[in-house]
Amino acid sequence: MVDMIGIWAALAAFVVVAAAPGPATLALATVAMRTGRGPGLRFGLGLSAGLAFWGLVAAAGLGALLQSSAQALTMLKLLGGAYLLWLAVGAARSAWKEADGGAAQTGRSAWFRQGLLLNLSNPKAVLAWMATLSLGLDAQGGVAQVIIVTSLCSGAGCAIYAVYGLAFSVGGVRAGYQRARRWIDAAAAGLFALAGFGLIRSALSRG
Repeated sequence: MVDMIGIWAALAAFVVVAAAPGPATLALATVAMRTGRGPGLRFGLGLSAGLAFWGLVAAAGLGALLQSSAQALTMLKLLGGAYLLWLAVGAARSAWKEADGGAAQTGRSAWFRQGLLLNLSNPKAVLAWMATLSLGLDAQGGVAQVIIVTSLCSGAGCAIYAVYGLAFSVGGVRAGYQRARRWIDAAAAGLFALAGFGLIRSALSRG
């Protein structure tokens, strides 16, 4: 029998975690402010695809295996940290140079790939999914409850990223970004760098 209380509790917890400020939402907000609605939404769609992938991995039971494998988790953290540092370099370069019109010239599929890579290289997504599924699963719920929780949370993640992409691409927000572009990009670079070094340090200390 499906436990609806457990399902809604898991969904609520997932929404709080997914909507909270972090590397993914920060990157999405920056892309939307810098390049507009279309690139922001495509970047968000890539984030959603990466998030859904980890949901399927966790639902299939591979998340527990990954979490218990020190070598696999260490490698994933190193890759995630390296990608966050790459984002930090890009944000720092944007803060350093004059207002650029070249960012909007990035290919449409490239924005999707960048969002996808960001969440695929995020080991915290696995842990978040494992916590969500453990909260939303019941001994009698079985496969049906796993499917429901995973589907609802994946849809919620997509909706959250869409809201971020739309909210930060409106004219007033973009105009404010252009006025404070250097400071915003510099702050984003610092936050990406902190997150990247934090992941790498966590990987090395675990190893």
